[in-house]
Amino acid sequence: MRMRTLFTCIALAALAACGKPDAVASGANTVDALPTVNAPEPSPAAAPPVNATASEATPAPAAAIPAAIQGRWGLTPRDCTSTLGDAKGLLIVSADELRFYESRAVPSPGVEATADSVSGNFAFRGEGQAWEKYETLELQQDKLIRTERDPVASFTYVRCK
Repeated sequence: MRMRTLFTCIALAALAACGKPDAVASGANTVDALPTVNAPEPSPAAAPPVNATASEATPAPAAAIPAAIQGRWGLTPRDCTSTLGDAKGLLIVSADELRFYESRAVPSPGVEATADSVSGNFAFRGEGQAWEKYETLELQQDKLIRTERDPVASFTYVRCK
């Protein structure tokens, strides 16, 4: 009887593990649960991180997302072209906010920015909820890498044309 129960549990676990993966752009490299190696940890009282120099990161006002990363970014090509309102991987970056499919985020005071990156706590609102999350957005060649913490996840976006 125990052997039958064991086989039933294994079969149920195998069925639960099966699923249809989400479509991503061929150039996208979405990786979950990888630590951010080069991004500095947030520091108390908005002080610069210990390993940053004044030229690498400067405290930015709450509305200071660099112009180089502003624009429309998609996880998949369809995110850039959908007219049905179903572009769940579309990220719109402006000077003072990030807009996702069903949420928006504004940088909290003390975020740090360079010419092609911004990192710090962002205040999110969406679907009747509010939360705060540490985000890093960095332009790498022609892709935007967004890394978040707690849980750690990294997403690669391509600029919409």
